[in-house]
Amino acid sequence: MRRGFTLVELLVVIAIIGILVGLLLPAVQAAREAARRMQCSNNLKQMGLAILNYESAYSKFPVKGGGTRNFCGSCPERNAANYERLSIFVPLLPFIEQTPLWNRIQAGNEMSVGTVAVMIAPGGPSGWFPKVDGTASYYPWAQSIPGYQCPSDPPEPLAAGGHGTNSYAVNIGDQILSVNGSQRLRGPFGGNGSGSSNFKRISAITDGTSNTMAFSERVAHNSNNTNPSTVTSDGSQLITRYVAQQTNIQNSPSSCLATAIGNRYAPGLLLKARFSVLWTDGQAERIAFNTVLGPNKPSCYGDTNTAADSGTVVLTASSMHTGGVNASYCDGSVHFISDSIDTGNTSLINATAAAPLPTGPSLYGAWGALGTADGGEVVQVEN
Repeated sequence: MRRGFTLVELLVVIAIIGILVGLLLPAVQAAREAARRMQCSNNLKQMGLAILNYESAYSKFPVKGGGTRNFCGSCPERNAANYERLSIFVPLLPFIEQTPLWNRIQAGNEMSVGTVAVMIAPGGPSGWFPKVDGTASYYPWAQSIPGYQCPSDPPEPLAAGGHGTNSYAVNIGDQILSVNGSQRLRGPFGGNGSGSSNFKRISAITDGTSNTMAFSERVAHNSNNTNPSTVTSDGSQLITRYVAQQTNIQNSPSSCLATAIGNRYAPGLLLKARFSVLWTDGQAERIAFNTVLGPNKPSCYGDTNTAADSGTVVLTASSMHTGGVNASYCDGSVHFISDSIDTGNTSLINATAAAPLPTGPSLYGAWGALGTADGGEVVQVEN
C-alpha cells in the first residue's frame, strides 16, 4: 500500500516553507537596497569627479546658478537667455557622459509650444521654461538624467509639459540668509551669476577638499508640478519632500524642528513643493542643501513668499536610505553621513544680515564644518 502525506504533515511542510520565505524576503529586500545605495554612491562619485574635471578644464569650479545673461527684459523667457540661473547640474552634463544633450542645449533650436513655433536661444532658456504649458516641454529640461537619479528615489512618470527630476543637491554651506544672490557662499561654489568674481578656484577650499562636501541627496518631489502652489498640510506630508513656512528660522534655525511630528509635517502648515521639480533652475530650494540641521530633518523657508523661491531657508539633505545620506566631497570621495552627526548649536544664527557673511568656524558642529570651504575647522567624519 502506498503511503502519502497526511493533512497534518502537509500543513507542517507548508508552514515551514512559509517561515523560510518570510526569513528570506527581508534579506532579499536588504540586498536590493544595498545595491541601490551603492549605485546612488556611484552617481555621487561621478558627480564629484565631474567638478574636478570641470575645474581642470576651466581652472575654476562651476557656480550654483550660471549661464547666459538676460539682455532683453521685455523678451519672452525663451529668448531672454536664462537669467544666469541655470543650475550647476547643467554645465556638468558633458562631464557625466551627457555631451549630446549638452550640445543640444548649446545649439539652440526651434520647438513647438502648443500651436506656436518658438526659437530657443543658444545656451538654453530659463530653467523653468515653459512656465505653464500642458502640451510640450523643452526637450533637455524634460529629461531625468540617469546619473542624477538615486535608484531608491525613482522619478515619477513625466506628464506633458513636465520637467525631469533630480535626487541630488549642491552644498551651499552653513548660511541661511540670502542664498540666491550673486554673493559668495560659505560652500565650495559661487552663488548665482557668471561674473568673474563669483567663481571659486580649488585653492579657495582652504579647509581641504577631503573635508568639504560638494553634493548630497535630497528626496525628489513631483516632476509634474512645474510651478507648485502653496498647499495646506493635513499632517500627511513627509518632511523630506516639502519645505514648510517658519519665519523664525532667521533668528533660530532650530525652530524649524518644531514643524515636524515624527517624519511628517504638523497639520496646518504652509508648505511648498519645491525640490527637484526643476533640476535645471539654480535657486536654492530647487537644487541645494545647507549644513545647519542634520540629514533627514525638516526643511523651512523663513518668509511669507509662498509662491516663489525664498532666500532665507533651512534646507536639509535627505534620502530614502536608512540612517543617513550619501555625500560626495570635493576630492571626489563619497561618504555616508549619519542622521545623528553633531550639529552644534542650531539655536544660533550665523549671520544677522545678508552681508557681510560670517567668517571662521561654523556654529553647527561637524555637519556645519563639512559644509564650509574656508571656515578653518578640522573635522573627520567616519563612515
